[in-house]
Amino acid sequence: MKFSLQKKTGLAVSALRILRDTDDHLLGTTDLAEAIDTTKPFLPQVMSPLVNAGWVESKRGPSGGYRLVVDADTISALDLIEAVEGPTDTTTCVLKGGPCAGDKTYGYCSMHVPWRSARTALLDELASTPVLKITS
Repeated sequence: MKFSLQKKTGLAVSALRILRDTDDHLLGTTDLAEAIDTTKPFLPQVMSPLVNAGWVESKRGPSGGYRLVVDADTISALDLIEAVEGPTDTTTCVLKGGPCAGDKTYGYCSMHVPWRSARTALLDELASTPVLKITS
């Protein structure tokens, strides 16, 4: 079994941490890319989900950059993961690869109940963990 997140999710956590510590100033793209150890061309891929979520403001131009516009403690780990990775899939059967809807003869798949319990526990934990409480 493999659980993994994209590299840009980790970079987004780092970006939020850096922006939280900039005292509400715009941080230029070059400085932010360097601070989170990525390239300037890749930075928009990291920052776009944060801007789209309304957590970060983006300003273009030579004096532009990024600024955190919400209290970072209000962003959960689950919020960030879903902003960057997309919505959590809670309907796909881990054995069949399609909906785990069950049928009249056999019911749900053999992993349905334990997987649902584990998934619920994981999502609850991620939802209750502020993203900046995650250590790097």
